[in-house]
Amino acid sequence: MGNKYKVTAFLVLIILFSACKDNPKKSTPIVKAEPPVVEEVKEIHEFGYNLNDYVVKRDTIKSGDSFGHILGRNHIGYSTIHNIVEAVKNTFDITSLQLGKPYTLLCAKDSLQTPECFIYQPNLEDYVVVDFKDSIQAYTEQKPISYIEKSATGVINSSISETLEEQGLSPRLAFKLADEIYAWTIDFRRLQKGDRFKVIYTDKYIDDTIYTGVHNIKAAYFEHNSEPFYAFAFETDSDKGIVDYFNEDAKNLRRAFLKAPVQFSRISSRYNLKRRIAVYGYKVRPHKGTDFAAPIGTPIMATANGTVTKSERRGGNGNYVKIRHNATYETQYLHMSKRKVKVGQYVKQGDVIGWVGMTGNTGGPHVCYRFWVNGKQVDPFKQKLPQAQSISDSLKVEYLEFIKPIKEQLDDIPFEIKPELIEEPKGETVRQNEHLIS
Repeated sequence: MGNKYKVTAFLVLIILFSACKDNPKKSTPIVKAEPPVVEEVKEIHEFGYNLNDYVVKRDTIKSGDSFGHILGRNHIGYSTIHNIVEAVKNTFDITSLQLGKPYTLLCAKDSLQTPECFIYQPNLEDYVVVDFKDSIQAYTEQKPISYIEKSATGVINSSISETLEEQGLSPRLAFKLADEIYAWTIDFRRLQKGDRFKVIYTDKYIDDTIYTGVHNIKAAYFEHNSEPFYAFAFETDSDKGIVDYFNEDAKNLRRAFLKAPVQFSRISSRYNLKRRIAVYGYKVRPHKGTDFAAPIGTPIMATANGTVTKSERRGGNGNYVKIRHNATYETQYLHMSKRKVKVGQYVKQGDVIGWVGMTGNTGGPHVCYRFWVNGKQVDPFKQKLPQAQSISDSLKVEYLEFIKPIKEQLDDIPFEIKPELIEEPKGETVRQNEHLIS
C-alpha cells in the first residue's frame, strides 16, 4: 500500500508541474504615464488689456454715482482717490460721468479685488481709461471700427420706408435718400407705385459685432415716373471734409440748406407776423421762426455749412445757437436742452449742434428755427434758396473719371421683384414666382 500512495503522489506532482508549464504566470505590462493635458486658456482682449489677468466688474452709472463713490465702495482709500483725480484732471473730467453709461473696473486677483483701472464708455465708439496700477494715467481711445459695403434694391408699392422694412433694411436708408440726397429732386410724399431704386451704401460696425447703422451712401439710382435720377457722393473740399451728391453730369442734387433742422418732426407753428395769442389778450405777437416739434433729446442739425457766431443761453431763447453761412444767410436754433458747438467753430450741413429741449419761453419740446437774409428774419419756406456749391471746372474731369466704375457697378445691380398676387383671367389668384429683372 505504501508504494501505491507514493505512485499516486508522484502522479499528482507531475500533473501540477505540467499545468504550471502550460499556463505560465502572466506579467502585468508597465504602462508609461502620459503627461497631463493642459488646455490653453483663450486670451480675452478688450480696451487694450488681457481681461484674464483681472477680476472684471462691469456696471452702469447710477443715480448718486460719482468717480469717487465708485472707487470708494471698491476699497480705494480717499487719499488715493484724491491723488488720481489730481493726476488726471487735465485729461479726464471726472464730473462728466452720465447716468446709464457703462463702466468697467479691472481689479487685482487678490482677496479684496482692489481696482487697478477704471474704464468709462461715453458712447459706443469711445472709451476713457484711467489706469492707476503703477503710475497714474488717463487717455481716450476708440474701439476698432469697420465698414462693410452693401447694396439694396426695391420697387415702391406704397412708400420707400415700407419697401425697406419688408427687406429688413435700416429706415436710415430711407431718410438719407429722401432728406439728404433727393430732397430737392424728388418729392417722396408723392412717389408712384412702380417707382424703383438701387443704392450702394456702407454699414458701420464696432468691434466687428456691434451694428451701428448706415454710415453713408456711396451711390444711388432712383427711377421716378420713369425718369432716372443718379446720385454719386464726391468730396469737394478735403480740408473741410465737405461731401456732396452730384448726378452723372456733375450737377449738384442738393440745395445749400436742409428743409428742417431735425429728422422725422412736424411743424407745430409757422412763421407768422400776424399771430395772435389768447394768453396775451389776442394781441398781435409776431412769430418770426418755424417751430419743429420733436421729443426732448432729438439731435438738432445745422441746415447748411457755416461758422457758429453765438452759442449761449439768454432769456426767452433759452439755449440757442446762431450760424453765419455767408454774407447773405444766417440761421438760429432756439430752446435747446444742451448745446454742442462753440463760437468760432465751423460746422457742416447735417452736423449735430445741440439737442431739442424746453429752455426759455416754450410750452413744449421743440426747436424754433429762424432764418435771416441780409440781416432780416424771413420765412425760409418762401425763399428761393440757392443750389449747393457746384463742382469747379478743375474737379469736374476728376469727378467724371471717379464715377465711371461706380456707375457701372450700380447699373449691374439687378432690380429684385418680390412675389406678388396676379389676377388670372378666370378669376383665380396665383402667386408669381420671385424673379430678377434688369
